Amino acid sequence: MNQTALLNGEVISVNGRNEVFEACLIEDKKIAAVGTTEEIKKLITSSTKVIDLHGRSVLPGLIDAHMHLFLYGNTLMHLNCKEPSINSVQELLEKLASIVQKAKNGQIIRVFGFNELMVEEQRYPTIQELDQLTEEHPIVITRTCGHIGIVNSAALKLADIDAATPDPQGGTIEKDINGKFTGRLIENAFLQFNQYVTYSDEELFDALTKAQEQLFAYGITSVHDAGGFDENTFRIMQKASNKKHIKVRIYAMIASLNDCENFTKNMIKAGVMTHTGNDFFKIGPAKLFTDGSSTGPTIATREPYTSDGDNYGYLMYTDDELYSILSEAHQNDYQITVHAQGDKAIEQYLGVIERLLHEQPREDHRHRVEHLGICPPDLQEKARGLNVIPILNPSFPYEFGESYIRNYGERTDYMYAAKDLMDQGIITAAGSDAPITTINPLVGIYTAVARLTRQGTAFGQQQKVSLMDAIRMYTYNAAFASFDEKSKGSIEAGKLADLVILNTSLLNSPIEKITEIKVDATMLDGEMVYEKNKNRNGVGIK
Repeated sequence: MNQTALLNGEVISVNGRNEVFEACLIEDKKIAAVGTTEEIKKLITSSTKVIDLHGRSVLPGLIDAHMHLFLYGNTLMHLNCKEPSINSVQELLEKLASIVQKAKNGQIIRVFGFNELMVEEQRYPTIQELDQLTEEHPIVITRTCGHIGIVNSAALKLADIDAATPDPQGGTIEKDINGKFTGRLIENAFLQFNQYVTYSDEELFDALTKAQEQLFAYGITSVHDAGGFDENTFRIMQKASNKKHIKVRIYAMIASLNDCENFTKNMIKAGVMTHTGNDFFKIGPAKLFTDGSSTGPTIATREPYTSDGDNYGYLMYTDDELYSILSEAHQNDYQITVHAQGDKAIEQYLGVIERLLHEQPREDHRHRVEHLGICPPDLQEKARGLNVIPILNPSFPYEFGESYIRNYGERTDYMYAAKDLMDQGIITAAGSDAPITTINPLVGIYTAVARLTRQGTAFGQQQKVSLMDAIRMYTYNAAFASFDEKSKGSIEAGKLADLVILNTSLLNSPIEKITEIKVDATMLDGEMVYEKNKNRNGVGIK
């Protein structure tokens, strides 16, 4: 039996009473005991590995309840506009020119994280600018939201898009006033385009490896994957997990970014069921996209955008279409969920859930809603009555808050409305939606507590939650959202020994300093999978 004792620390248990202990004991892959340092010392033997925490915090392994593993991994392999050195369209074009010079014949050149609001010119690159760089290599620039792309003519040709190609439902192949392509593909036009710019298996494995390195470095031991590119990425993710190529625990939604509707339908018909799997890879809910991006902005709203009185965003389905797709999943005991950012999309989805539960009641369905962006009191109340689990994105206001205020005005008081939802007793979890925004959970925890943007702008201050509630969103509540609360999400005897050791006391840190806190070590199944440095306590990287 292998034992590890963590002593003299701040063990934030996230149990039902939110108790904080000094120490805990791990035996093999499980937590054996929590208590005072003296109580745990009585349980150790001469062979026990002892780690003196010196007052540092220990948390349950953090759970990102909504992120995209492959997309995030790919941003680590290609040019990312979130790099501080890219501050203008001109700088982006210069970097692309350098990449084009080194590219192999026909190689697809990918860029991630572009935000027209964060560059000097306050605009997108034009198709003419991209075509001047290369007529041979397809260039695909993914906007920070993931719902809009900017491409060159070679990329349009690769996808067989020409002047006669119609706009898909819920999407736009943008043209200028003269009927010429701008290179901008919006919502379903971009999501469908992505099936023509796929990745090799080797690239996918590399993306997973790079993503996992970052996950462990941020204390994340479990993720709810919200969809890869297609059926092949789903297969590769399972294969990588089964072969222990990656160890992070995955709750895989039945979803894809390319042709999500048919992917989900086919998986349901094949009998791939929610809950199937093991502690490392488990099938999650059937998922669809019902509206667009909060930063696009393309979300479906009941009232027009504050910034554009004629714009209500994109709604992907009629009520009956959404009901038709989700009814089979509900009737066959799947957990279901949708991407829904705007209040119109949220209202539509909740109406479908209400209809499904009326026709076939299910006591513990744990149906979810991803994002739950603009959710005013009437929709909060409806979500509570239907026992829907919201998966919020606390980090979004940190990075995108100014654009939200401009586009949605006073509706930001109910964006990612954690306080209202939790006050009503709704179990509310959190995810990063990485690579859309930072994967660092401590940024999400900080923003949930402070409700300030990166620039310090107040954002829906009435939705501030306590530090302990913010922690709970990334631990116990996220575990509950995947039916795993009995095995992880809190530091209690008998649960999996997934833990994260911070470099200081979280509970005693000033709120404004939370984003500066680092992870010293991450433990999975009782073994260290990451440590920042070899230190005096003898904890090393494995």
